[in-house]
Amino acid sequence: MLSFQDFFTACAGLWKTERIYHSLLKGDIERSYTEFRADALESDQKQQILSTASPTGELAGIRLNLAQEGISGNCPGFAISFDTESERGEKVSMSLKALFVPDALVLTTDERYQALALPAAAQVFTAPEGEVIQGFYLRDEGYSEAGAIAGRFTYQPTRQTLEMTTFYNRSVAVDQMRFVAPDVRMRTIVTYQRPAPGETPTVIDLIGFGVERKS
Repeated sequence: MLSFQDFFTACAGLWKTERIYHSLLKGDIERSYTEFRADALESDQKQQILSTASPTGELAGIRLNLAQEGISGNCPGFAISFDTESERGEKVSMSLKALFVPDALVLTTDERYQALALPAAAQVFTAPEGEVIQGFYLRDEGYSEAGAIAGRFTYQPTRQTLEMTTFYNRSVAVDQMRFVAPDVRMRTIVTYQRPAPGETPTVIDLIGFGVERKS
């Protein structure tokens, strides 16, 4: 069983993945191949992200407990760069950094997060207390929309599974990665159409599956 910190250590390295995407609304199926490099964030990289917070500790509408000793050490994260090519020949390259902040380090959040309703694919049973770690992740780039973005994450140690839920302007993406061996992960993504404020996402646009192997 991987601890919260050990999960991110295990993520470091070069990974190769083949995925298949099912567009439920269009009825299309598409495959892709991706190579990506993941490196654990160094302390100075974490501090650089945290340093963008306001003097009150607010970052992307999330007020952090910056006074807590060793806050950056309690927030794991990784830097990712990847190259993807679809079976249609479309190529995409991107690099980004993501920092994961457990709820224990969050003091308050603004209304934009309090009004978000998680879709069914992101619902997790959190008992017993302390077994599941939840919080916010801060990314300097989004996947489907450009610019910095924040989302919710859940880590389940017994399943060695990290799940990230991102609310974009037009969609809600639930991305899950699970270690099934030290060098093999399963990856799934479920994308919903974003509903009206306060409503739970129910219309699924895309479902993707993948197997990732560490080189």
